[in-house]
Amino acid sequence: MTRQVSFTRLEQAQLPGFRERLDRAESPDEVRRFFAETVATLLADALGAAEAVRYDAVTLSPDAADGYALDGTIRALPGFAGIWTDSDLPRIVGDFARLAVKRYRHLVGNPERTEAKTRHKDGKR
Repeated sequence: MTRQVSFTRLEQAQLPGFRERLDRAESPDEVRRFFAETVATLLADALGAAEAVRYDAVTLSPDAADGYALDGTIRALPGFAGIWTDSDLPRIVGDFARLAVKRYRHLVGNPERTEAKTRHKDGKR
């Protein structure tokens, strides 16, 4: 039996800020950026390779089965394969992706509300 590593502590550290950022997101592009930044930080913490994981290597892919894609540069990092298969990291990233995809689809489906909200903040009517 293989040993299962848990990154729940890292998940709990990132989740409140991630949810807050998603709630404040005003465009689908912001949702993509927030997801990429959060997951890149999570992976960097899990792998202990802060400078090796760049946020542009993580992509929110709403139409993909998992809802996200990881660039080959992340998958090629030393220790990634072992951590990915022997931990709860895929579940955690999947949970973050589901939250982001839900917000992304909401913003895509209601562009007029998003635009009105942005104009209101800028003092325009």
